[in-house]
Amino acid sequence: MLREEIIQYLHALNEKLRHRNVKGEICLYGGAVMCLVYDARPSTKDVDAIFQPADIIREAAREIANEYELADDWLNDGVKGFLVDHPQKVFLNLSHLVVLVADPEYMLAMKSLSARIDGTDGKDIEFLITELKIKTIDDVFILIDKYYPRRIIKPATQFFLEELFDEIQDNPGN
Repeated sequence: MLREEIIQYLHALNEKLRHRNVKGEICLYGGAVMCLVYDARPSTKDVDAIFQPADIIREAAREIANEYELADDWLNDGVKGFLVDHPQKVFLNLSHLVVLVADPEYMLAMKSLSARIDGTDGKDIEFLITELKIKTIDDVFILIDKYYPRRIIKPATQFFLEELFDEIQDNPGN
């Protein structure tokens, strides 16, 4: 999904809620935030989010999937298993839908914790490290520690982050 398509689907979701006379709230994570907020990549395969009222938004999302020929899980809450309390900011404030996004520090912590070494997470993490002007790998781990206990970071993930940070240091400005 391209940035413009995600925006279109969020507006369609707002309309579905308006027709039901329901106010909803959604907080976006992952690739959707990287596309919408940071323009760090052109697309994402799905929209990771948490939302309320969950049942009504799920039903509306299924209708949108049918109308736009999207995968049934184009909007999904699979991310909820990774969430802890964190800052959010309003991205869109529509008539019946408030769209929030996680702040960049939390995005970095979350992406680091759930990093898929063979996916786009590396580029997203690199972007966020640069965006946040983080200077040392220790600062990355201090930031992660604000949200998640260090003991839950897998050794492979820790090594991945260290190697990624070394690459960033070796190639500034890329």
